[in-house]
Amino acid sequence: MLEAAAIVGPAAIQDAFGIVIFAVVAIAVLVAVVSLLASPKLYDQIGRGNLSLRDERDPQPPPPPPGGAADARERDDEIRQLLAARNERRRRRGKAEVDVEDELRRLTAAAAVDEGLQDEVRQLVIARNERRRRAGKEALDVEAEVERQLREIDP
Repeated sequence: MLEAAAIVGPAAIQDAFGIVIFAVVAIAVLVAVVSLLASPKLYDQIGRGNLSLRDERDPQPPPPPPGGAADARERDDEIRQLLAARNERRRRRGKAEVDVEDELRRLTAAAAVDEGLQDEVRQLVIARNERRRRAGKEALDVEAEVERQLREIDP
């Protein structure tokens, strides 16, 4: 037994080590290529799952556009819920309840425009009209433009 170990020396083992490394790498490359060709869609799914942000399977509908009818309905529904909760607290304390619809109308009524702000916007529109006239452009209707500017400021 000792004579067999003497025949295979450290030099022979070092020579075999390189061959084994190359053989293992070659086999691994072949297995990788075969698995890639066998199931290409499998590699497309790597990193995707229920918490993945890359592809939503059930995308949420876009929110309603701001200022639209659906947006106003959603706002009113949320205010009604808050008012109902407030009424519940008032009832528990023994206080009189407030009419939800009247309070909703009061809260969502268009705020009166400050006269100072309206005058300032009117002055800006008049100054803009002067610049437009000097540039040879048609002047804007002052009152309509003031209303439009105020709507943009407070939707």
